[in-house]
Amino acid sequence: MSASTSEQRPLRIAIAGGGTAGWMTAAALSRFFDPRHVSIALIESDEIGTVGVGEATIPQIRLFNQSLGIDEDEFLAATQGSYKLGIEFVGWRAPGHRYMHAFGPVGRDVGLVPFQHYWRRALELGFAKPLAHYSLNEMAARADRMHRGEPITARAIPPMPFAFHFDAGLYAAYLRRYAEARGVVRTEGRIADVEQQGDEVRALRLASGERIEADLFVDCTGFRALLIGGEFEDWSHLLPCDRAIAVPCAAGGQFTPYTRATAHAAGWQWRIPLRHRTGNGHVFSSRHMSEDEATAILLGNLDAEPVGEPRTLRFATGKRREAWAGNVVAIGLSSGFLEPLESTSIFLIQSAIQRLIKLLPGRPADRAEYNRQTDFEIERIRDFIILHYALNERPEPFWAEMREMALPETLRAKIDLFAASGHITREHEELFTEVGWLQVMVGQGLVPDGHHPLASAIPERDLAEFLGTIEQLYAREVGQMPSHTDFIARHTKVPA
Repeated sequence: MSASTSEQRPLRIAIAGGGTAGWMTAAALSRFFDPRHVSIALIESDEIGTVGVGEATIPQIRLFNQSLGIDEDEFLAATQGSYKLGIEFVGWRAPGHRYMHAFGPVGRDVGLVPFQHYWRRALELGFAKPLAHYSLNEMAARADRMHRGEPITARAIPPMPFAFHFDAGLYAAYLRRYAEARGVVRTEGRIADVEQQGDEVRALRLASGERIEADLFVDCTGFRALLIGGEFEDWSHLLPCDRAIAVPCAAGGQFTPYTRATAHAAGWQWRIPLRHRTGNGHVFSSRHMSEDEATAILLGNLDAEPVGEPRTLRFATGKRREAWAGNVVAIGLSSGFLEPLESTSIFLIQSAIQRLIKLLPGRPADRAEYNRQTDFEIERIRDFIILHYALNERPEPFWAEMREMALPETLRAKIDLFAASGHITREHEELFTEVGWLQVMVGQGLVPDGHHPLASAIPERDLAEFLGTIEQLYAREVGQMPSHTDFIARHTKVPA
């Protein structure tokens, strides 16, 4: 893909595969590039299904939608969406125990010293409450309340961050309409052959015989990874779950503004409440549990009757050595896979698209930087997911193995630093913030041995008042919020 070629005619980009990854890519490219300079084609086959496990998101999805100019209420109506304030973890530390990784801040920092140091000192003095009492998002989530925008009761309270639960298939269809209206040309067909010339792809030949040429190819073909090829770096020794049984059920149970992840004997179950149904799945290790047993556990823990038959997804955790190789960029499952424990699947698509747009036209130095950033991002997310498994007190063999596993040095260093002194460092632009690490480490039972000496400078009475004021402000704010159900009804007319 030479500069001279791109100056003579439009840069031709072909996206192989639709689904969430393909149509997010098409929508973003069509939004930011003039069709006179960049032509975009997407090839997908109605015969080939999509995985569609990415129905829960993190707050960054709002930035993606806003960049496309999408109206939030319209989007929620089109995708049968609901709001998400965090993720509840049930049974991860030990059976019966639960905690939440909520979006937004926990407490307030004082000067240069993060909140956890003051909380740790108060814990030592005997009057600190669990972190949930200092999190606006968790208070609202537990009360099934929702609000967006400026705070209701006090300017001192920060706006409450949120994400969404939505039907990934409906989201892809919504973005397809958006992209086609902006010039993206969709071709229906199954890719029968990938024509290579040296290290680059020249064209895709469809089963119909049609041949599609391009300068740059985006591989959104999922686990099949038809275009990208290359070596796959397997992380199964760190994250051994390799199966998921998925089935939606009728809407029922509590309509929570949060995702739930419930630990089972050899893995965990997700619960994602939408307006028209609830998404469910059981992620597990096939070395420790059969598919029949995993399916029985899933079906025995649904809110209502299942809709359709359970389906099995088989995967290996890991990543491509090179997500951008030659003139092929892998986005979505073709670039790698991490189990959806922290709802990062759609975010990884979003961040890959952002990097692609920034680093076009894709010269060797551009590709090297793309791959460096991709590796850093997914490795740090991998560490955060492992953290949930590594710190556990469960009795089953699967969990004992996870507890005894040798950890990546990057993760080991974070755990040791926090355990010793309560310090948490966020390196460069890694996704999860200090407060995310704090909630999961404390939630999994890790309390630091000490705190920053400056936390002792506040008199004990003032410290107690400081913590109490935060809790009171947040409780008052939540008390003024409408219920999650009422908020959606007020802002979004969801079609039947």
